[in-house]
Amino acid sequence: MKVTTIILAGGQGTRLQPLTTHHSKPAVCYGGRYRLIDIPISNSLNSDLRQIFVITQYLPEELHHHIHQTYRFDTNHPGSLEILSPQKNIDGELQLYAGTADAVRKNLPFILKSPADYFLILSGDQLYNINFQEMIQFAKSKNAELTIASLSVSEKDARRMGLLSIDSQNKVVDFIEKPQDPQILHKFELSSRFFENFQISEPQTPYYLGSMGIYVFTREALCSLLHSDQRNDFGYHLITTAVKKGNTVAHVYKGYWEDIGTVASYYEANLCLAGSDKGLNTYDQKNPIYTRPTFLPGPKIKSAKISQSIVCEGCIIEAEEISNCIIGFRSHIKQGSIIRDTIMMGNHFRNEPELDYWIGENCHIEKTIIDERVQIGDRVKITNKNKHITFDGDGIFVRDGITIITAGTTIPDGYEF
Repeated sequence: MKVTTIILAGGQGTRLQPLTTHHSKPAVCYGGRYRLIDIPISNSLNSDLRQIFVITQYLPEELHHHIHQTYRFDTNHPGSLEILSPQKNIDGELQLYAGTADAVRKNLPFILKSPADYFLILSGDQLYNINFQEMIQFAKSKNAELTIASLSVSEKDARRMGLLSIDSQNKVVDFIEKPQDPQILHKFELSSRFFENFQISEPQTPYYLGSMGIYVFTREALCSLLHSDQRNDFGYHLITTAVKKGNTVAHVYKGYWEDIGTVASYYEANLCLAGSDKGLNTYDQKNPIYTRPTFLPGPKIKSAKISQSIVCEGCIIEAEEISNCIIGFRSHIKQGSIIRDTIMMGNHFRNEPELDYWIGENCHIEKTIIDERVQIGDRVKITNKNKHITFDGDGIFVRDGITIITAGTTIPDGYEF
């Protein structure tokens, strides 16, 4: 049984603005060292699925560079990773993708050169540790045309996901994308029997079965669906059509999964790495998260009280305190500075002179996301003193109460926010 992975990595990520002003969403830094695209690629490779297509569109150059520098195959490690981007038609017009399904449809002639029996479709901006072989075997055992990965979610998450209703055989009998109507939500509420069947502790509040946006299609079903339903999106359009055809099943997953949909979810998922065992497992040596090799020295910590934090390679730390933080590659934090509850993405490219992006002396920074190539002067205070929930400024923004300093920003000495 041959399986090919298709990773949808072309979205603009508007809800993750302003982080996606300078990066495509799958190219956003995660955990100080990775890009979000590394997660689906690594999970595919760890599942021994080694033929991969990545479909890109928005701000693709940085993403393409990272993929080419990171993933290489040879005779001892066979496989292929192909990047597919919008092509020009005979009139020279660029054929941009109008949605997830449209992206696959426009690339179908190339994708079908693969001899795959099944296609695994993934998003380029989700976090999980999954061996997809279990899901593929489940799809085969059910003889399903489409298998949807799913998990139980709260009402808050249900409103931003596709919801499934399944029977006792895991067959999907109803589906709706991102419902907001309370009456519709009630219709999809999970029963006590669901939690008994899957040996999950039943919560006190209503829970729902949400689609993870991970699909396994048979070759024939994918081709047929893309041709019979010419609409643009899997979630909003084609999945509903497939469910109505009657041969769609749900594979129920019980592990960690997070969709990086908002600044708040991105912030929490990062800091979870430093202070909790409930987030993405990046310490599984048998199933590593691959990323671009840097060949950097270990962090040089001259002085600092560091707690519940990750400090990546190439850093020089002279701070007074670093607490509940992610400090990315090549970060330089100077003496006397206090950094709390902050994600510092660092600098993924070598700078000349070395480490000329830094946090200066005697700074105080809290609850902030600092993008790449940021230079912060001395005696700077970033604490959101006016308690903004949303704010737009020159290089400084606030979303969900979290301050964001965008890529390439320089903050002068003595600045306060």
